[in-house]
Amino acid sequence: MAFAGSETSAAEATIVTQLDLTGYVERFTDLFARPKPLYLEGDRGLHYRFIRALEGVEFKAPPKVKNLDDLWMRLSKQGVPALGEIFEAVKIVRYFRYLKRLRIEGDPGEWLESIEIPEAVEEIEAMFDEKGSLLDHVDERLASLKGALKQNREAIRQTLSRMLGSAKLAPYLVDRQIHYLNDEEALLVRGGFNHVMKGTVIGRTTAGFFYVLPEAIGKLKEKEAGIASRLEELHYEIARKTGGVMAGWLRFFRYIDRAFDRFDHYQARIAMARMESLVFVLPYSGDTIRLADFAHPALLHPKPVSIDFSRQVLMITGVNAGGKTMLLKSILAAAWLAKHLLPMRCNAHKTKIGSFRRIEAIIEDPQNVKNDISTFAGRMRQFSRLFGHNGVLVGVDEIELGTDSDEAASLFKVMIEELVKRKIKIVITTHHKRLAAMMAGDERVELVAAVYDEKNQVPTYTFLQGIIGKSYAFETAERYGVPKNIVQRARIEYGEDKERLNELIERSSTLEKELRERRERLEEQIEAAERQQRRYKELSDSMESELFAKKRELEAIYREATKQAREALKQKDEKAIHRQLGRAHKTVQRAKIEAPKRIERFEVGDRVKYRKNRGTIIALKAKEATIEVDGMKFRVPLSELKRSGNPPKAPKKPKTSVTLERRAATASVKLDLHGLRAEEAVEKLDKFLSDALLAGFDEVLVYHGIGSGKLAYAVRSFLKEHPSVKAFHDAPPHMGGFGATVVEL
Repeated sequence: MAFAGSETSAAEATIVTQLDLTGYVERFTDLFARPKPLYLEGDRGLHYRFIRALEGVEFKAPPKVKNLDDLWMRLSKQGVPALGEIFEAVKIVRYFRYLKRLRIEGDPGEWLESIEIPEAVEEIEAMFDEKGSLLDHVDERLASLKGALKQNREAIRQTLSRMLGSAKLAPYLVDRQIHYLNDEEALLVRGGFNHVMKGTVIGRTTAGFFYVLPEAIGKLKEKEAGIASRLEELHYEIARKTGGVMAGWLRFFRYIDRAFDRFDHYQARIAMARMESLVFVLPYSGDTIRLADFAHPALLHPKPVSIDFSRQVLMITGVNAGGKTMLLKSILAAAWLAKHLLPMRCNAHKTKIGSFRRIEAIIEDPQNVKNDISTFAGRMRQFSRLFGHNGVLVGVDEIELGTDSDEAASLFKVMIEELVKRKIKIVITTHHKRLAAMMAGDERVELVAAVYDEKNQVPTYTFLQGIIGKSYAFETAERYGVPKNIVQRARIEYGEDKERLNELIERSSTLEKELRERRERLEEQIEAAERQQRRYKELSDSMESELFAKKRELEAIYREATKQAREALKQKDEKAIHRQLGRAHKTVQRAKIEAPKRIERFEVGDRVKYRKNRGTIIALKAKEATIEVDGMKFRVPLSELKRSGNPPKAPKKPKTSVTLERRAATASVKLDLHGLRAEEAVEKLDKFLSDALLAGFDEVLVYHGIGSGKLAYAVRSFLKEHPSVKAFHDAPPHMGGFGATVVEL
């Protein structure tokens, strides 16, 4: 497993074992081209974008490559590399040349294009064939020496063939095969062979036969050793010269080596996701964990888990062997996988996972005879380490382990409250009804109970939030084979009073939850009433301002009309008087007092129609509303909104006919470019943006898909140059993710 080498790595290895992720990690690390730590350094959001973009690209896996850190260190000190080490570096360069030929678009394509391979490095790459052997053009002596070596081996073969066919040697041959002993060609012969053949005995069988290296073959082998020695000297000379060139480009080789590891991280994650049908979840900056249909990788036929862990403490109670520990491990495992951008099985659109600096699991019994430490003392040591950290996700299994339950309940309550102050998020499994009851009133604590099927007397491996669960110890004992008469005696010993007390504790926690929910509903109603009051005040202030402005306008009109009437009285000609009075009349006609336009009353959450778009009101002001249409937000006048759906019936009123002449609004907030060529898409996008600007939209949504990336690249290139586009970015996952772009106008 890729964890060796540091205290942090040791901690990661421990958490992987504790969360039963060993098998998953082993399957994943097998996909690496070479061993490396699991952690992907750098901007997690950037890595996530690269992974999602590469998910739609088909590429072959990188070749297996050795770690080259030692090579780079020796080159920096003018050391001479081996030809095999040089070829390892060549494999990396060749893989990047292959990736560049794929013409991948988007961010990964731009990154690959930025990697320019120097001509000197290309010349080194051209020295080797696909298997790592030097090509003859590298040095003319190579061909000569390879030819001599080949001829010498042919001479050995022919000499041995002649000997095997020799009539003189035939009586002494045990068989007609060439035997290899210590990498030497030998014949298997009987005693007395020295009368017909000179040679050296290099071995003997239990039957008394001899392995003999013929003298002629020995001379040819010596000649072969000489040729091989000269070839080795030539290889060293070429390696030394090539090493000098590589030392001059050492910064490039180190860079492309790191880039190879980075792409190796990407391809391994994508391969794992494809192989096991998994998805990626990018952690956000908060600490909420909301799992939807999460399946722990260690389970063969898992029952998907859905849980809302928005508060600081999640306390899991209930039936023995009902899945409490697996729920704890699932929550921590999901956070750990998301932290390392490792794929998981869940509903990615509904799953939300926060970011945590560390993930700690207090699960095993820490009792150690060698260190003379008890279970409870070991647990206290583990807890004490947490007080020096913050931003940690902690899972504690069976928190009451190893001490008196009443004392422990008070101690753990105070400790949990203190850890919460330090921004530590805690998942706990417990059978302490006292501890659960003491913590139930804390708004930072969420209670969860494992559900038990009392009719069939089996756990359901499902969970109910908001209550304290019963342990069902007696039922579990019977289910696992404890004789019924013993269980019955235990029930009598336990007593009905304690049973009723447990029921009261469970019921009190349920009532407390109901009261808390009622209080939250009342607070929401009060907040809504206050919002309405503020809105009415804004409306009153607005109407008062409009009334004052209208009054000033009327006063000005009547002053002008009065002045024109006085001018008419001064005229002597009757026609001139009529003309002047006509002007005064026209001036008075401007002072129309229109009946105020009735604005329908809306509430936050109402479904409305604005032009051709239907959405939901999410905020209200005096004469303005903010509506959400397919995830996009718009500020619009209330007067332009209409109800969408079936509003409550209103009393019939006399019909009023109003005719307004205006250009029909054809704009939409969404554009789908799937299936179009780049040129057609850009033309359609240009018209779409023009209509959106005329309609007064602030944001629009463009669907282009992922595919090969060409269409997305064309769309974003056009948006970069458009003068009316303020900004654009990838759409949220529920609106299309990388296959759509939100455009701000």
